[in-house]
Amino acid sequence: MKIAVVIPKYGLVGGAEGFSYEVTERLAAHSGFEIHVFANQWLRGNPSISFHKVRILAFPRFMRQISFAYISNRLICTEKFDLIHSHDRIFKMDLFTMHGIPHKTWIKKVRHKHLSLFDRSMAWVEKKGIMGSHKPVILPVSRLAKREFLKVYNIPESNIHVIHPGISMDRFSALDKKACRYEIRGRHGLSQNDVVILFAGMNFKVKGLELVLRGFAGLIEREDKKSKLKMLVVGKGKKKRYIALCRELGIADRIIFTGVIRGVEKYYLASDIFAMPSQFDTFGLTVLEAMTAGLPVIISNRVGAMDLIDSGVQGFILSENPSPSDMTAALASLMKKEDRLEMGKNAQQTALQNTWDKTADQVANLYHQFHEWRTR
Repeated sequence: MKIAVVIPKYGLVGGAEGFSYEVTERLAAHSGFEIHVFANQWLRGNPSISFHKVRILAFPRFMRQISFAYISNRLICTEKFDLIHSHDRIFKMDLFTMHGIPHKTWIKKVRHKHLSLFDRSMAWVEKKGIMGSHKPVILPVSRLAKREFLKVYNIPESNIHVIHPGISMDRFSALDKKACRYEIRGRHGLSQNDVVILFAGMNFKVKGLELVLRGFAGLIEREDKKSKLKMLVVGKGKKKRYIALCRELGIADRIIFTGVIRGVEKYYLASDIFAMPSQFDTFGLTVLEAMTAGLPVIISNRVGAMDLIDSGVQGFILSENPSPSDMTAALASLMKKEDRLEMGKNAQQTALQNTWDKTADQVANLYHQFHEWRTR
């Protein structure tokens, strides 16, 4: 089978970029697949993959998505492909891995903004690709994304297949947990007896940092003021605002802002609890990473990774519009070491069942099913 894979940045930083790379590299190793990647930028991996440069009109900004969609489809048409699998919005594709939600929903309901000309162009390309004459099979990365998709587009559910992202186990298998705890805790002045809560995200507001901080402060009030509770905040956002909030809540001496970190795996292994109650997260790969490291997780029911979690088993899923007291209660439930370790073990076992190899196998099966249907 000759497959065209479409993604603007193949193998570079980002959820869609990483997903497309991890899956496509594994598919290229399968016998029977000839893989061609159509991208503007790429990271080379498997030497059997052929790359095709898709130029993007960067200015005016509203033409970026339109130009990528038009030029990629035009390049694909110069050769005969058995299947087009896109990880981005283009005009014609057979499979569309939906790494987000409908663009209008994202801007209006999550970002709470008005649609710009750029946003309208994104939504236009999206609709043309999904509802045009060549309707693709849609592959959302979570049931949450699927539900949001069906609110906007009237297509049969039989044409939608949820395929979760995976995890690369070798990112953690080569690391020694005890050594990581000593290294990272020593780096930030934490003791081995501290109970460390980890928050990781590249948008503090959307990822729910304020809720975690207020819930943390509530727990400090309930517990002994001399308790060993500490918190690591990894990532970036409006740091000054959150430092001021920590001072207001009286917890500034317990919260450590690390900034963006390379080798974040060590931070998972050095922590005891992971908390990320996002306002909206199509999946939330950091949740699966934390589970792989054996951490119980606390998330909101607006995080797609909840597909993998039973509340009270691998961690806790907070209810709709959680309050700081909800976060405090979830954290309080994990203060006993035995409970943390049990949930962390359950979380790790679940993560081990959700590898990139499994994701690639699911995609490969769909390729074969689609090809058989087309050649009947």
